[in-house]
Amino acid sequence: MSQQQAPDKTGRAHKTGRITLSSTATSRVVLVTGAARGIGRAMTLGLLAAGHRVLASDIDGLDDLAAAAKQQRNVDQIATVAADVSKDESADRLVQATIDRFGRLDMLINNAGVGPNTVRPGTSPTGDFRTVAPEDFRRIIDVNVVGPFLMTRAAVKPMVAQGWGRVINVTTSLDSMWRKGMLPYGGSKAANEAHCCIMAAELDGTGVTVNILVPGGPVNTRLVGSSFTEAEKQKLIQPDIMVTPLLWLASDATNATTGQRFIAAFWDKTLPPDEAAAKCGAPMAWQQLGRQAIFPGGKGGEVH
Repeated sequence: MSQQQAPDKTGRAHKTGRITLSSTATSRVVLVTGAARGIGRAMTLGLLAAGHRVLASDIDGLDDLAAAAKQQRNVDQIATVAADVSKDESADRLVQATIDRFGRLDMLINNAGVGPNTVRPGTSPTGDFRTVAPEDFRRIIDVNVVGPFLMTRAAVKPMVAQGWGRVINVTTSLDSMWRKGMLPYGGSKAANEAHCCIMAAELDGTGVTVNILVPGGPVNTRLVGSSFTEAEKQKLIQPDIMVTPLLWLASDATNATTGQRFIAAFWDKTLPPDEAAAKCGAPMAWQQLGRQAIFPGGKGGEVH
């Protein structure tokens, strides 16, 4: 799945990487999970500021998000629904709530995620999988792996029907997937990204694209817990770094962009958006390694 750029109807008229509603051309209807805090909050407020409409979901904290939207005068563009994405019934309920409120669904951002310190507040990765509680392991897998599957499965139905859609998943840096002390968080994000790669291939030709957007390192959110001091947290990547590449992904300039991962920290705002994307993008998961499995006849291929 290569990054084949469709003609950019608006973005190439811009001399810098600043992206606004004028450059995304169309107001999208976006469903954001994990929207109340951190990266999800920054993306939600950024989408609203750019003129998009958002159904924001989280397990709690949505009143504060709505107040922030009101403060930036976007209250009419946002609806909030509390839900746990790991529950089977949540996905269909959130998709239907989005359509009921805004008339359609254009984009899904699978941002909801948990780590050791959010499952059990005040803790940090132990550095030893033998000390991970089974219930914590299951909760992280349920939210970080099962949740995005359930949400994507439900959201692509109306998107495919209308012939246009975006699925954007937030995973993590590739080395965080295997680094010591990152079990099960790292593995959960690796599974999520591998699933996205499969979904992108299976949705090819439908008008619905699937891409990954990651910050590029530890972010100043509650997910880092006590791993950093307060002074150190101010030096981490800040949540709003995700907004500019996200707005580009919402545009018609990315109609043929699928199966890619973009690192927000490497987005150069001084470049035109398509050039900035090329600089910070690569195939998602491990596609560059090529097919590794051996099949009858000595050639790699799909399982039939």
